[in-house]
Amino acid sequence: MVEWITTPGMTDYREAEAWMDARATAIAAGQADECVWLLEHPALYTAGTSAKIADLKEPDKFKVYQTRRGGQYTYHGPGQRIAYTMLNVGERGHDVRKFILSLEKWVIATLENFNVQGVIREDRVGVWVTRPERPCLPNGKIPEDKIAAIGIRLRKWVSFHGLSINVEPDLSHFDGIVPCGIQGHGVTSLVDLGLPVTMNDLDVALKICFNDVFTKPQ
Repeated sequence: MVEWITTPGMTDYREAEAWMDARATAIAAGQADECVWLLEHPALYTAGTSAKIADLKEPDKFKVYQTRRGGQYTYHGPGQRIAYTMLNVGERGHDVRKFILSLEKWVIATLENFNVQGVIREDRVGVWVTRPERPCLPNGKIPEDKIAAIGIRLRKWVSFHGLSINVEPDLSHFDGIVPCGIQGHGVTSLVDLGLPVTMNDLDVALKICFNDVFTKPQ
């Protein structure tokens, strides 16, 4: 059984980390169910284990949290849905890359509910949307904007941290970092794409699509 928790308002980042840490430990010990936690954070930056200081362009813009999840710099803030996933990766095949791919597929399936086609790229973690209405890049390729970021950590094959999907955040807040260390691409949201999607709309779609993507432990 996977427990779903939705927390209204803004959740303190360190408090969320501590709660996830404890829950992942309990899941690994067989003392708690798996969990998906939906929430929002106040405006902040997080630095993953691969973060490069040069990618923090405006260190005084928001508070920066060092964290032990994988990945580089990420922005979190109001209007962005965080889905923290505390799931037993060991019982799903002991394959971290496959698990990350499942997270990406979950996002893509969720976005399809709003007629948004998300794509994944081998050289870029996360989910992207193409912007054919914009001028081509210098290399002739169609521009792409990131709509969802992914970064996880494992403890005894139980995941925590997870993903974020941009519903209606202030996109200028991403300007203080190089998001996930990726140059040359932008950031978008569902509302930026012209879709009046609410946080509740997204939550419903996330729950509908979850079991279609993730294999339940036997």
